[in-house]
Amino acid sequence: MQTVLITGGTGMVGQSLTNYLIEKGYEVIVLTRSEKRSSRLHLSYAVWDINKQYIDPVALKKADIIVHLAGESVATKRWTKQRKEAILQSRVQSGALLVKALKENDHKVKTVIAASAIGWYGPDTEKSLKEGFTEIDTADTSYLGDTCKQWEESVHPLKELGIRLVTLRIGIVLNKRGGALLEFIKPAKLGIAAILGEGKQIVSWIHLQDLNGIIEFAIQNPTINGVFNAVAPEPIDNQSLTLQIAAKYHSWYFKVYVPAWALKILLGEMSIEVLKSANVSSKKIQSAGYGFDFPSIEHALNHLL
Repeated sequence: MQTVLITGGTGMVGQSLTNYLIEKGYEVIVLTRSEKRSSRLHLSYAVWDINKQYIDPVALKKADIIVHLAGESVATKRWTKQRKEAILQSRVQSGALLVKALKENDHKVKTVIAASAIGWYGPDTEKSLKEGFTEIDTADTSYLGDTCKQWEESVHPLKELGIRLVTLRIGIVLNKRGGALLEFIKPAKLGIAAILGEGKQIVSWIHLQDLNGIIEFAIQNPTINGVFNAVAPEPIDNQSLTLQIAAKYHSWYFKVYVPAWALKILLGEMSIEVLKSANVSSKKIQSAGYGFDFPSIEHALNHLL
């Protein structure tokens, strides 16, 4: 039985992945900032402190695989200068801690699966609208593009230690219990389809179950190496997504267009990402052999809603 050490295991993705891996027969250790006990079979907790650059060496010694998901949420608070710095440093410092710990401690870790995001890519171009952004495209020069670049670079030294590093640029994760989908559901329940801006922007999404599946696929396949986009094969524009969600709750609904200027007032700089169109390709992970359980938004929404 393999042991997976998870950073960011108390977040939405981390909790779901923990349950998924335990059901698949893995031992899971979740790193937390304070001591915590588990009454559940095959699940334990261990302490780490990013500011002090400390990881419980006993937990590290038990791990065969590390899944690195840690990072302050991008979407829950307005992007003040302080918030942007916290988002960046939570990713860069946690990556640096992993590198330091694996350099300085005895361990048997052969694989690290590290999260990144499709914020790496800029707004759509003529080429990306036709073919989708691919893993070889350079990072955007925006705040999120630069954050993703530094995030990914923070764990690059692991490759020099002979550790297989898989980086997943994750799209908008759909899950009924949290994240972006919940924000679409709130007005939909009231009979309102709240379309953002003109609604033409492409949303590159992934069902949470497929994200779990891709992570396990990367764990189990030693030939999987490098960067992969973790997005569903069929992106969708904001208007179509919003209308399909609204239709799940009511046979009738009001279409409301939330103008870009209102989003800029409400969200500040974060509105750039909400209104950005990014058509991201899933071809590389599919060519590697992963088959999506939820390739289309219809499949995903039927399951989630």
